[in-house]
Amino acid sequence: MLINLIGDYGIGDPAFAEVSQRLNQKLPAAQIYCLSVPPFSTLATGFWIAQLGLNPGASDRLIYHNCAPRQDNLEARPDNEGEGLTYVKLANGVQIVGVLAGYTLSFVKEEALQINNINVSRGGSQFRSRDVFPQAAAAIAMEDYSLLGDAIAPAAIPDPPADRVAWSDGYGNIKTTIPASSVDLPQSSKVVVRVGDVVSDAIYSDGSFRVPEGTLAFAPGSSGWQKKDGTKVTWMELFLRGGNAWERFAKPKVNRPISYSKS
Repeated sequence: MLINLIGDYGIGDPAFAEVSQRLNQKLPAAQIYCLSVPPFSTLATGFWIAQLGLNPGASDRLIYHNCAPRQDNLEARPDNEGEGLTYVKLANGVQIVGVLAGYTLSFVKEEALQINNINVSRGGSQFRSRDVFPQAAAAIAMEDYSLLGDAIAPAAIPDPPADRVAWSDGYGNIKTTIPASSVDLPQSSKVVVRVGDVVSDAIYSDGSFRVPEGTLAFAPGSSGWQKKDGTKVTWMELFLRGGNAWERFAKPKVNRPISYSKS
């Protein structure tokens, strides 16, 4: 089995090793790949759950995620209680186990065959993804569904925002939550893009490399997936050819607002 472990522990943080160790205790043959998202970023978590879960991969896959800001209740929390654990089965057979918080399931909610609560403690440890949740994830990976609880309606999960920074990759390309299908501009149009408080001119393109060196492109990017009805989803990116778009826009964090208009 392949397990994608998505967490907001921090790049290279030993927490990934601790959680992987607990998962391997129950699933010794599993191959675990770790992906770090920014602290408390349920948007980045949800984006990568969809990108990994809805694209081709090993037939036996589990996504185990933890990003729990504990913002569902701002009062004092007894026994380190936080958001509850959930189960998702996608139409392609991929299974997802993790905390339902913010946008974690927003990108996959309409692609799921089922979404359920998992009947495990919501508290018991500050480090629930190591001490409480791996047993449930391992049971589900071994096709033991006895812990599944009530169904969760997709309507109870927020829609993903359509105007945010979703991720900045190692090349400085800014991935956004703007669907490419929503952009209605003539090819090579000049646009003005705002990310947070920073504004820059850009060129709308159907392919990032179809702009000259040093030009900021606003173009359909490399991220996206196919929905269960066959529709292809592609997300817009900002790409500075020969440079770094993330630095151009003052290194915006995930979830920063982004907008564009024709110049």
